[in-house]
Amino acid sequence: MLFNSLIFLLFALFFFFFWFFIKKGSNNIRWLFFVGASFFFYGWWDWRFLLLIIGSGLIDFFAGLGIYRFPNHKKLLLFVSLLGNLGSLMIFKYSRFFADNVEWLFGLFGQNIDLVARIPDFILILPVGISFYTFQSMSYTIDVYRNQLTPTKNIFHFFAYLSMFPQLVAGPIVRAKDFLPQLRRVRSVSEVERWHGMKLIVVGFFKKVVLADNIAPMVNAAFLDSELTHSTIYWWGIMVAFAFQIYFDFSGYSDIARGLAKWMGFHFRINFNHPYISTSVRDFWTRWHISLSTWFRDYVYIPLGGSKKGKFRWYLNMWITMLVSGFWHGAAHNFIVWGALHAFYLSVERIFKLPRRLKKIFLGKYLAWVLVMVQVLIAWVFFRASSFEQAWQITVNMLSFNFSDDFSGLFTQANAAIFLTLAVVIESFFLFNIQPKKWFSEKNYFYVEILYLAVLIAACVFLRGEGQQFIYFQF
Repeated sequence: MLFNSLIFLLFALFFFFFWFFIKKGSNNIRWLFFVGASFFFYGWWDWRFLLLIIGSGLIDFFAGLGIYRFPNHKKLLLFVSLLGNLGSLMIFKYSRFFADNVEWLFGLFGQNIDLVARIPDFILILPVGISFYTFQSMSYTIDVYRNQLTPTKNIFHFFAYLSMFPQLVAGPIVRAKDFLPQLRRVRSVSEVERWHGMKLIVVGFFKKVVLADNIAPMVNAAFLDSELTHSTIYWWGIMVAFAFQIYFDFSGYSDIARGLAKWMGFHFRINFNHPYISTSVRDFWTRWHISLSTWFRDYVYIPLGGSKKGKFRWYLNMWITMLVSGFWHGAAHNFIVWGALHAFYLSVERIFKLPRRLKKIFLGKYLAWVLVMVQVLIAWVFFRASSFEQAWQITVNMLSFNFSDDFSGLFTQANAAIFLTLAVVIESFFLFNIQPKKWFSEKNYFYVEILYLAVLIAACVFLRGEGQQFIYFQF
């Protein structure tokens, strides 16, 4: 069920209507209501997907209890939890990738095998959001293992945490130690919280259906026929378009999820903090998909030793973390290259202390920003391309300084170009620290916000692009 669909709007109306009455009931009734609604939301795509999230959840629920009650066996129980979660990811998300690579390896020695044909069809269907809820479930047992969390004894309490529908399929990834306590109590939602929730939801829908979905046709057309032109200007323009498309698509989803949570009396941490104003790649990763980057920090980078075991280990641990992050995003070589590029950028930054040195010169802050954007845009090529070969050719086009080829294709998508310009202008306010709130008194600014939201709602109704699935659903 997509947020940007009529069926979801009907679902949300029914959910909040019944929530008004059910929230006054016992914990078990509320948790069961959450689980039932979330399972209906998730099962709308394919009811068979529910079997996977239920299976993964049951493993971690009982593993958490076992780790707490039988500390002498906690390593074995943690292993069972990790095997269940990572095993399901490997089977459903990476089977074809590994089969293709084994076929290629055997082909080098003149042996032709067809492993992909032997994979059952149902395994080749990627369950929506599997990467998100497996990480969320896995972090629960890891925190119990580390004695950072006392496991819940109520299975409805656990599944309410694991399957909460606003963030189930694309984040933000919530931590059990943050969310389980919130589920235990009933908070009265204030008018201020309702208003902030409304703003998040409206802005989120605007980002998705007006900006991202209107920019998408330009990007899709370019990658569908990447041999159309080798123009350097054209491909830099396309990558700027994709950068804003994926940002507004994903941050829009996160905003809607956070707004819905506020209406329910819950708090999800911010997931995006204007990453395209970053003046270092390290800063970029503190602003982009924050719930995932902090997950990898806490459960991969720090357990490997972080930066506490010398410079070499810092580089090694950082490279491992970024490569794993790239592979998490997709079962293809180009995603691994995307992760490797960011690891390379981070290494170069540390070696040459680029942000600090650049900021000491005239306009250095903006030079540092330009450098970060160039690096991020080149890396996005490998994220968006359908194959490594396509990504490589587009990168060559971008770096070849070929200004003779035609780049008029940028102007054939006039509608997309208009919305891309609007997206760039919006983010420029944050880059140059322009704060319209300072232009008005507190009372007048409230009326400005009402007008602002009314304009955004009208835009969502009359200027929405062709409905697109959220990009991160594929992960």
